[in-house]
Amino acid sequence: MKKHVLSVLVANHSGVLSRVAGLFSRRGYNIDSLTVGETHDPELSRMTIVVKADDLIFDQIKKQLNKLIDVKKVVELKPDESVYREIALVKVNANQHNRASIIEIVDIFRASIVDVSKDSLIIEITGAPSKVNAFIELIKEFGIKALVRTGLTALDRGSSCTNNVLNLEEVI
Repeated sequence: MKKHVLSVLVANHSGVLSRVAGLFSRRGYNIDSLTVGETHDPELSRMTIVVKADDLIFDQIKKQLNKLIDVKKVVELKPDESVYREIALVKVNANQHNRASIIEIVDIFRASIVDVSKDSLIIEITGAPSKVNAFIELIKEFGIKALVRTGLTALDRGSSCTNNVLNLEEVI
């Protein structure tokens, strides 16, 4: 099974997320990651959905999504043609003996320390999932107290309006 990233433009009103998630659960498909946010147009939201599926099942997922009334556009974002990002907040054990080592790793990864206490630090890291994973692996040795990740968010590369950007005239 291959990882696929979908950018789904949907109407921005209540119940849409539930209908999209319900489509996946009714058919037994698992969502690996899901992020949703309003676009520059308050009438529309963009969902970035990551699924692992073979090509046949992935085609079915796209067809089923396109059947939903609230779904305006479905596009697969290919890794070499898109920018993928994720944010993680990591609360790590920090004392006077290991704080300098942690700060050094934070600097190397261009992460930020967003909270400091006597016995811990909260670190924010943004980047490609592989960067976030590498950072977490290195910081584990200090003892992770808590970890939260946003899930993948993505846009296609390039300056022109591609098929990932909805032409508003198409909706009207």
